[in-house]
Amino acid sequence: MVEYNETNLDRIFQALADPTRRLLLERLAAGERKVGELAEPFPISLAAVSKHVRVLEQAGLVERRIEGRAHYCRLQPEPLAVAEQWLSFYEGFWNQRLNALEAALRAEPHDATAEEARKDE
Repeated sequence: MVEYNETNLDRIFQALADPTRRLLLERLAAGERKVGELAEPFPISLAAVSKHVRVLEQAGLVERRIEGRAHYCRLQPEPLAVAEQWLSFYEGFWNQRLNALEAALRAEPHDATAEEARKDE
């Protein structure tokens, strides 16, 4: 069982809330990259990308390694398991609700021909 606390969970979801940060994580899923390489496809400054990386680091989703002037980033996927565990509770909740709705709809007598006849009147 993955353990989490509210502060870490808040940081993870805050980091994932931004589309640029989600794209950065996607790029890092392919492997370690320099911050400059991460910044290339984005129409924002290197400083802005660095700020996004810092948010991802604070959430534990990225690890930064510095060699001289080069900053390398690597994905740390473990915190995503924490978010997935939290979300899985709600997946079960919604599955139960949708299954109950489906059962209720199937149990309800439904005669499409009779409904069409009433509409035509």
